[in-house]
Amino acid sequence: MAAPSTASIPSKNKAWVYSEYGNPIDVLKLDSGVTLPEVKEDQVLVKESLNPVDSKRMLGYFKETDSPLPIVAGYDVAGVVVKVGSQVKNFKEGDEVYGDLNEKALDHPKSYGTLAEYTAVEERLLALKPKNLSFVEAASLPLAIETAHEGLERTEFSAGKSILVLGGAGGVGTHIIQLAKHVFGASKVAATSSTGKLELLKSLGVDLAIDYTKENFEDLPEKFDVVYDAVGQTDKALKAVKKDGHVVTIVGPVITPATMFVLTSKGSILEKLKPYLESGKVKPVIDPNSPFPFSKTVEAFSNLNTNRATGKVVVYPIP
Repeated sequence: MAAPSTASIPSKNKAWVYSEYGNPIDVLKLDSGVTLPEVKEDQVLVKESLNPVDSKRMLGYFKETDSPLPIVAGYDVAGVVVKVGSQVKNFKEGDEVYGDLNEKALDHPKSYGTLAEYTAVEERLLALKPKNLSFVEAASLPLAIETAHEGLERTEFSAGKSILVLGGAGGVGTHIIQLAKHVFGASKVAATSSTGKLELLKSLGVDLAIDYTKENFEDLPEKFDVVYDAVGQTDKALKAVKKDGHVVTIVGPVITPATMFVLTSKGSILEKLKPYLESGKVKPVIDPNSPFPFSKTVEAFSNLNTNRATGKVVVYPIP
């Protein structure tokens, strides 16, 4: 994909914007007259952004620490660099990049997100797109795979340990499984899902696929070194972990001694995982209903809000 010249960059941007909190179906509006984001010295301007979509911010779950409304939605981006700031060292116009543009996911995330034709992103949050991945595939990764990686690091997960993943078929869960197995060297990976997604779990490297509609994982005699909770069940997770093990979650409420964390985005993690992505050991998992065209962004949020999505929901760029 060739990058347009700087001279051809318009002054206005097409973007999905919300000016009040609420259900995406009600509050998300397409605006063709959004002012183009200013490119700071350490930023690059990316065209043709692709985005896994997330509605929790729009619903106002963390409005106390959010940036002021109105907000252009979207966290993840994959696209072509069309302009670079004066202090940018690692990227140039025409580079294909991807990343999560919010360094702190819940601490005043940017008002100017990625569901737009152009997005400004700090250099340190981006990485070069793996050559074997499409833009849609790359866009599905950053927030989810970085969250999976950070949680595993926080539990000091290492080769030879066992792990149970709660919510294994979701956007984060599919990457916890793959990273634990193929990057960290897990001795055993177990994961929960509904009946129809058990085969997906096995294809990703799961040794013990648990159908949560038919059995209670917390009652299994086997206990695990780490339980990574991606659905908000720390009460049950604590019953499935070894006495000296760790429970980590990304969904509250949290019951001690389980711990919860919020992602700190780093492009360096994407660079670290690039060999595993390019070799195919770790693969993007995209919901069968995706990708959605940019014009169908509201429908994409509706699909996400069913809580039945497999992997990531992705919106592809403006033609």
